[in-house]
Amino acid sequence: MEPAKLEWAKEWLKTAKHLFVGGEFVPSKSGKTFSTTNPANQEKLTEVALAGTADVDLAVAAAKEAFQNSEWKNLSRRQRAETLNKIANLIREHRAELATLETLDNGKTYQESYVDDLPESADVFDYYAAWIDKIYGESVPVEKGFINFTQHEPLGVCALIVPWNFPLLLACWKIAPALAMGNTVIVKPSPFTSLTLIRLCEIIHEAKVLPKGVLNLVTGDLEAGEALSQQSEIDKISFTGSTLVGKKVAEGAAVSNLKRVSLELGGKSPNIIFDDVKDLDAVVARSFQAMFSHKAEKCSEPTRFIIHESIYDAFVSKIIPKAEAVVCGDPFDPKTQQGPQAHEAHFKKILNYIEIGKREGATLLAGGKPDPLAEKTKGFYVRPTIFGDVKNSMRIAQEEIFGPVLCLIKFKTEAEAIQIANDTSYGLAAGVYSDDAKRAHRVATQLDAGMVFVNHYGCYDFASPFGGVKQSGWGKEMARHSLEEYTKVKSIWVRYS
Repeated sequence: MEPAKLEWAKEWLKTAKHLFVGGEFVPSKSGKTFSTTNPANQEKLTEVALAGTADVDLAVAAAKEAFQNSEWKNLSRRQRAETLNKIANLIREHRAELATLETLDNGKTYQESYVDDLPESADVFDYYAAWIDKIYGESVPVEKGFINFTQHEPLGVCALIVPWNFPLLLACWKIAPALAMGNTVIVKPSPFTSLTLIRLCEIIHEAKVLPKGVLNLVTGDLEAGEALSQQSEIDKISFTGSTLVGKKVAEGAAVSNLKRVSLELGGKSPNIIFDDVKDLDAVVARSFQAMFSHKAEKCSEPTRFIIHESIYDAFVSKIIPKAEAVVCGDPFDPKTQQGPQAHEAHFKKILNYIEIGKREGATLLAGGKPDPLAEKTKGFYVRPTIFGDVKNSMRIAQEEIFGPVLCLIKFKTEAEAIQIANDTSYGLAAGVYSDDAKRAHRVATQLDAGMVFVNHYGCYDFASPFGGVKQSGWGKEMARHSLEEYTKVKSIWVRYS
């Protein structure tokens, strides 16, 4: 693994960071900025431009002009694919820089940034580059005397709002398919984690691989996000974040111009473990990893382990030592297994939910407090926390905590396990562990979730759609399904007699 570029980052952070609009880096119209800080120690990293409605309007105008002049969408398929491949290689060339900034800004370990996030951030551009010449229309069987066919066309200006847990990766998940289909984009990162996207725009700008206005970046808070959802010249908005904010995005889109909307929202995912599993150690190990990696700041993590009562005690005896052994620390230290939570408000939210769990009567089995390092460094470190004897009606089992807080729930029968799993307003992901293939398949088909993992929680591939049902969102990321989110279908009729 390439060493972190901390000295490089120190120099890069000395200058204020601007918006990227119409191919230029510019300050906000108001001149206002906001500070971004290191969650490991609360030290200021740099100042970032605070975009307002006027800045969003300028970005939209730049993106619309770039779309209408047709330079990007009218490139040959080969040229557009080559451009996406170039972006992929640029990310690979600057992998250590981007991973360093991600860790400084978000708090995840450098290994998680470098090994998990950065390779996929690059590879997703290659994946969608390969799709560009594989989108076909249809010849439609209609009445004699007419020819009818369909074609897929780009939507136009796409606003992409990304969260703070995977700032670069989830942005690339959206940018790549949007550009592949010939759209122009405006990206808005979370105000807590803007740095990697600023740097990516710099890298792309310096390499001159995109026409001006095709890629735009606005950094800011709620005002910028609301402006994007309500802007009537935007044709599509893709949002990843909380269900509460997602509803506001959908409302703004509906009131403005009924722009196309896709939402990847929260989760409270179940992981059902039956008593017929033969290798309980392996189940515990994988389930623990799926839950607690990346500080448990993942929408699809299995936050509810639904365990058959006959193996509950054995399961607890195996998972508690794992939680107690986790090393919280400096995310650049190779020995560190868990970094700080991404920002202070979230840190306090997690601790509040831990207190709620105690008051609700759940049994605290591990953690339940900040790591001692938090007081020493002022970092936002929370010990991996496990509650046992949880009732599914408890708030800690129903509400998304988005942090290292796990609920253990007992069940007796298969029907009860399914009922508990589906008893949530969310429906993003679910897991089933059973060595009975018939049972595993039977249960998987009854789980109300967009993704179900059987005997290995957390399987992801660009070729497989990612997304949920119920209040976990609308639409899909990844695969050809994401391309459908960034195109419109036109039906063309031709009379020949």
